[in-house]
Amino acid sequence: MSVQERTEERHLESSPAPAVSLVGIRKAYGDVVAVDGLDLEIPVGEFFTLLGPSGSGKTTTLRLIAGFERPDEGRVELGGADVTNRPPYARDVNTVFQDYALFPHMTVAENVAYGLRVKGIGKAERKARVEDVLRRMRLPGAGGRKPSQLSGGQRQRVALARALVNRPQVLLLDEPLGALDLKLRQEMQLFLKSLQQDLGITFVYVTHDQDEALTMSDRLAVFDRGRIEQIGSPAEVYERPASAFVAGFVGVSNVIERGGKSFAVRPEKIRMSDAGAEPARGEHAEAGRIREVVYAGMVTRYLVELDRGGELQVVRQNLETSSAEALDQQGRNVILEWRPEHQLEIDPEPGETEGEQ
Repeated sequence: MSVQERTEERHLESSPAPAVSLVGIRKAYGDVVAVDGLDLEIPVGEFFTLLGPSGSGKTTTLRLIAGFERPDEGRVELGGADVTNRPPYARDVNTVFQDYALFPHMTVAENVAYGLRVKGIGKAERKARVEDVLRRMRLPGAGGRKPSQLSGGQRQRVALARALVNRPQVLLLDEPLGALDLKLRQEMQLFLKSLQQDLGITFVYVTHDQDEALTMSDRLAVFDRGRIEQIGSPAEVYERPASAFVAGFVGVSNVIERGGKSFAVRPEKIRMSDAGAEPARGEHAEAGRIREVVYAGMVTRYLVELDRGGELQVVRQNLETSSAEALDQQGRNVILEWRPEHQLEIDPEPGETEGEQ
């Protein structure tokens, strides 16, 4: 089906136009194809995440939506309007970057009001909208301060305020939390999700952090080598990965080869018992020896060398287990069991081998 046919088919439907629609998008830089034959629709009001490793095409896709790049083939639509050839300033979107990009010589209020001033918004309305958005960002009274007087989390919220004060149709976020420490990043994840739900604006978020994507997204697209491997809710992608790549990239997964087929089993779905224990009826069972133990506070990770070859990773919560007790398990012979419904058949990757991915 051609790009035009796909576009016409979508327009025949009675449902409202998506906030973002990419149809047959291709983008190459010389011999390197960054995005290859991409089709994607993001409904209005959704928190949608583009997830993938470096070089997978997720950031290029965001830049194509923003207008910073033009596709070699295909169409970019916002709210049903073709914006493929429009410059960034003519698109109803704003972008938030990892480096904040604040003007150091301006106050917080001046930074936030900058876009409104460029658009010719009157002083009284600018002031009211700046105060409103700073309140939403939990920064009341910070308007007179300079960016250098703020913490990293506060500067990130100012960057968000500057993007949101223009009331864009779509907010694009390019790894905005990457420069923050772990605790602050986790706090900002919850803040962003709450903010998006409160505003009802479509968020398109780029990250390589799987936990971040699972925490915030309504849906997410997993990218690999310029293509989308899977689209779905966090639960769908985590519980039912479509390929070995998705199983290994989104969280940790064991990939098992059996009978010419590949299966994924999550480490937390595997029950570990002492060798000699009677396996439960109907469950898959493997015998092995604990080769490595990693105590990680809330959980302990066990790497088990199977008697028939290969390795599986098992994760246990440390409900009543001390670090000494966990580490003492190294070298013990064990039985690993899991329920049939937790063993999911997946598409293998070329050259895939059995074990933890």
